[in-house]
Amino acid sequence: MKLGKLTRVDLREYWKHEALDFTRWLAEPENIELLSDEVGVGIQITQTEASVGRFNVDILAEEENTGRKIIIENQLEVTDHSHLGQLITYAAGLEAEFVVWIVREVREEHRQAVDWLNEHTDEQINFFLVAIELWQIENSPPAPKFAVISRPNEWKRSVRTSTQDGDLTDTKTKQLEFWQQLKEFAATSHPELKLRTPRPQHWFDVAIGRADCHVSLVADSREDKVRCELYIPDSKDLYQTFLSCKDEIEKQLGIQESLEWQELPGKKASRIRALHGFRFSDASTWESAFAWLTDTTSKFRRVFANDWTRRSSQQAAGGDGVTAAPQP
Repeated sequence: MKLGKLTRVDLREYWKHEALDFTRWLAEPENIELLSDEVGVGIQITQTEASVGRFNVDILAEEENTGRKIIIENQLEVTDHSHLGQLITYAAGLEAEFVVWIVREVREEHRQAVDWLNEHTDEQINFFLVAIELWQIENSPPAPKFAVISRPNEWKRSVRTSTQDGDLTDTKTKQLEFWQQLKEFAATSHPELKLRTPRPQHWFDVAIGRADCHVSLVADSREDKVRCELYIPDSKDLYQTFLSCKDEIEKQLGIQESLEWQELPGKKASRIRALHGFRFSDASTWESAFAWLTDTTSKFRRVFANDWTRRSSQQAAGGDGVTAAPQP
């Protein structure tokens, strides 16, 4: 079998100007998604060349479904003190919680500086130092490759924050380890989930692209079960809409476990959940739990993001309201 040879392409051959060429390229949905997948944060662009007092940040964005601010500064050169100072200025001025610095090449002093910032700030502030490269095979179009050089150490931060709030028990330590390993598993098996920083608790919330509900994952150490549930915090009407489409929803989900539909009378919240057995105390069972959780979460995310209000209205009007299930 004949294999091609990878050749590195000079960034300036493709992007002559940072603002006019690279920033505009990065702002395209398919390209910002590449960066989003690499850093593990859902990025929705708000504005390019956003004003920060007398200065402008290359890209202002927000985290999907949380609205937490993200700033992205591009530098198609070797890192320098000036851009590092600009990043801190922009982050302070915009109260950003994610700071992404994209560069051609990283000086060791600046990698150490970003590592230091991540070590000495709390988990609300996150610095990412990312290298951008272009590669091609023979005469193929150049392909971009992002590589994260420095990122927050989420495990250490979560432990540090939790110990500041009180004693971190053995159970909470194990919960934190469970969710951290789930996040790492999902990064490979279901990168579209973009899981947030884990905390030492028995639940883990996952956004599904809408503000009125989300997926909540639960690791129940007493019943030795993991749960994937759609949590509706404050809308009985939305629960009833889903319930009116129950058969079609269960068909589209296509999971073996029976769904539990819980309106929770007397409470604001409602939920729809599935359960799967595992042994929390036995880490050898965790990987099968991770596989079930990520697969089920992906199905919940796909199906419940649909416009079931429209389908429910069609059914009430006499139509079947059924359309083909979207492909994952």
